[in-house]
Amino acid sequence: MRSLATNLQTEIGKKVQVSGWVNSRRDHGGLIFIDLRDHTGIIQLVITPDAKEAFEVSESLRDEFVISATGVVRERAPELQNPNLPTGTIEIVVDSLEILNRSEPVPVNTHDEGSTSSEELRLKYRYLDLRRPSMQNMLKRRAEYYRIMRQYMDEHGFIEITTPILANSSPEGARDFLIPSRLHPGKFYALPQAPQQFKQLLMVGGVPRYYQIAPCFRDEDPRADRLYGDFYQLDCEMAFVEDGEVVRQTMEPLIKKLVQEFAGKKLVSEDVPRITYAEAMNKYGTDKPDLRYGLELIDLTDELEDCEFKVFQTPCVKAIRVPGGSKFTRKQIDEFTELARKNGAGGLAYIIYEDGAVRSPIAKFLKDTELQAIQAKTGAVDGDAVFFGADLRQKVNKVLGVMRSAFADALGLKDPQQVALCWIIDFPLYEQDEATGKIDFCHNPFSMPNGGLKALRETENKLDIIADQYDMAVNGLELCSGAVRNYDPEITFEAFGILGYSREEVSKRFSGILNAFKFGAPPHAGCAFGIDRMLMELLDADSIRDIVAFPKNGSGIDLMMDSPSVVDDSDLEAVHITTTDLED
Repeated sequence: MRSLATNLQTEIGKKVQVSGWVNSRRDHGGLIFIDLRDHTGIIQLVITPDAKEAFEVSESLRDEFVISATGVVRERAPELQNPNLPTGTIEIVVDSLEILNRSEPVPVNTHDEGSTSSEELRLKYRYLDLRRPSMQNMLKRRAEYYRIMRQYMDEHGFIEITTPILANSSPEGARDFLIPSRLHPGKFYALPQAPQQFKQLLMVGGVPRYYQIAPCFRDEDPRADRLYGDFYQLDCEMAFVEDGEVVRQTMEPLIKKLVQEFAGKKLVSEDVPRITYAEAMNKYGTDKPDLRYGLELIDLTDELEDCEFKVFQTPCVKAIRVPGGSKFTRKQIDEFTELARKNGAGGLAYIIYEDGAVRSPIAKFLKDTELQAIQAKTGAVDGDAVFFGADLRQKVNKVLGVMRSAFADALGLKDPQQVALCWIIDFPLYEQDEATGKIDFCHNPFSMPNGGLKALRETENKLDIIADQYDMAVNGLELCSGAVRNYDPEITFEAFGILGYSREEVSKRFSGILNAFKFGAPPHAGCAFGIDRMLMELLDADSIRDIVAFPKNGSGIDLMMDSPSVVDDSDLEAVHITTTDLED
């Protein structure tokens, strides 16, 4: 059996057999033309009345019938060639035709051309949606993507090891999916949020370098950039590593390779910058900055310290200078203001510089010296706009970080053919909510604090403790998270003790890994890349659900399989579960 777009051009004059789906059928009276489609492309079949049986069969064909045809490949007349198809210069003159299966009228479009079916319908009939050439290409590209990753990891001494799916609850921050045990009444497995504990146990077990393309399960609210329920990570760990830079230098070439060779995109910088968490939050308002453009946050707190304008009488005042922002319409500015409010701001003050003057609702409340200081510090010139945030520093950073991205969207600064990578390093081990004063872990409670046990015990302000944690960001998305691990139980007890946890509580919750660390655990470090999110960015997919075969919808429902679903009482009884009456 021949693939339709594979070397048929070399078979002119030869008899071939092909199979596939009827993409379209055209009856020209004495001739019937069939566009036959498979996963490689489309070929035109020509059926003449001379092939009597084939002609009779072809008269009954409809779109998406599955057929097999035998015939001779011939070159099309020059005026009948189709330059839009790889096989547009040839056709097959059919002498026999067989219907392998019939199809009812399909409820979704199986072509890339024409009207697009709704996402809900596409997900309900995903097996039909997958017939579209773009979806077939996505599946092939994803397989290629996996091959490149596995080849790189194998070449760099990593051993692929699968870890359990039925596991225990893990401290990853999200809710677990729980599985009741039939054999052990009242007890539950948890689907792993990540293979974190298992991969660290592999380091204790003497594995030098581990990796897997790992399924992860988190019962989180749906997000635009993450699949609901289950998603995949390129997960890795390295033994005898005490500095996160070793991991970063090991993994960085793989990501560059995927960007340049797999996706054919251009890196904004071959040298991937290392940016501290503090610098990222202060300059970009986020720990996953998009570096394809500037629009940095500018601190005006000192310059406006004595400002009488009530809005600016806050602990922190920052601004973003937007080159060309004077062209924003009133409607756009109103939309920006509403976005700022949705993210916690009271409004969005601004100044527009035009024809050597300022145009602003707030200018009348500012002294000339203050206006001059703002322009000098921001570097604003004619044609620019400056937008302000004023509040607690955390809130200002958050709001202006969101606005920075919105301004870039409005100005068309996010070139999809450019990829800006950066490593965010030196995360604080702890963070404090400015509003409540509560202290908690900032990123990962099992990361090694710089300075180890001594830093935990002797640092007076615990917010000053830095951990060897790191993320990679790509075009404003978090791509990777990793850390040098805390492999000393005493450091774990101390780190949690600062937050009020007793040794007994910590021992009970993390007994498996803490017990293992008593038996000669080597220093180790690793990371995990969100490969669904990365593939979405590399392939310019509009939705993360377009880069997996069988996704759930935005509400976490599998419309195709009707999941989640009610199960029989007998099945619940077998796992010692009863349910209360719930409203639909």
